Amino acid sequence: MNKVILMGRLTRDPEVRYSQGDNAMAIARYTIAVDRRFNRNSDEATADFIGCVAFGKAGEFAEKYFRKGTKVAISGRIQTGSYTNKEGVKVYTTDVVVEDQEFAESKNSGSEGGFSGNQGRAENTSIGDGFMNIPDGIDEELPFN
Repeated sequence: MNKVILMGRLTRDPEVRYSQGDNAMAIARYTIAVDRRFNRNSDEATADFIGCVAFGKAGEFAEKYFRKGTKVAISGRIQTGSYTNKEGVKVYTTDVVVEDQEFAESKNSGSEGGFSGNQGRAENTSIGDGFMNIPDGIDEELPFN
């Protein structure tokens, strides 16, 4: 089984490219900083910086709504690969291929939030009036219009 679940903050805005051909597909790459729970050598907090790649609708969603500093929860699978760079050196890669991505905090917490990435369902984060906080401008993506 190959399954990973991570929560962290984007280190920069996603980089999005589109595949070539008749059915161009969005390919979004972003890195999230995931805090380590324990640090044996000091009291200073440390983080791992994990590369993620989202394809298709998930890539389009990341392009539209994810920004540097956004706290996200993702699930997916680890994928390794390699390529030869311009200098002829073989470079090995490890990425998380995103299967599901969600905001991990609401706008009221100081970041984007309250809306789930792939399935179009609202996260169970409520504000004072009992309604869920959904970002502006995404009405066309909600399945119950």
